[in-house]
Amino acid sequence: MADREFDYESTLEACARGDERAFQTLYRQEAGQLLGLAISMLGRRDIAEDCLHDAFVRIWQHAARYRRELGSGRAWVHSILRYRVLNALRSGNRHAEVDDDFIERVLDDSPQAEAQALEQSEQRLLRRCLQRLERPRRHPILLAFYRGLTHEQIASRLSTPLGTIKGRIRAGLRALQECLQA
Repeated sequence: MADREFDYESTLEACARGDERAFQTLYRQEAGQLLGLAISMLGRRDIAEDCLHDAFVRIWQHAARYRRELGSGRAWVHSILRYRVLNALRSGNRHAEVDDDFIERVLDDSPQAEAQALEQSEQRLLRRCLQRLERPRRHPILLAFYRGLTHEQIASRLSTPLGTIKGRIRAGLRALQECLQA
């Protein structure tokens, strides 16, 4: 199902009501892409899988905290994974937090080939959009989202003022969003 057709907001609201089928649907929709993102940030599949597991447990447990008036459901889901990955990068070790049986039930229904094809097409589109960005915007975005650096760390690493880095990331993300929606 294409991202434009998938209703993340309603799915998260259903998860908040305890709807396991909605959670399974959300997992099938996002797990492949989130795993790819975690692997690219961490460089290790085993830790990335732990982060993905933790993120989905957290999504299930805290879906009631999502508020559609504050932003997109997809962004909320991705931010949860991103925080799990950043915590793993900072701490150096991961522990599964909860109920593996629940996640295993979700995994059993996941059509692997379809998820891989979707992930590959989304990765190609993202790469194309990233390539269109000029280097001063692309580089800080890659350091933030794929290496887990903070804005302050990026500014120091690139010897660029913090405000400039924040502005470049903001403008770059806007350009990426436009490209991905085109």
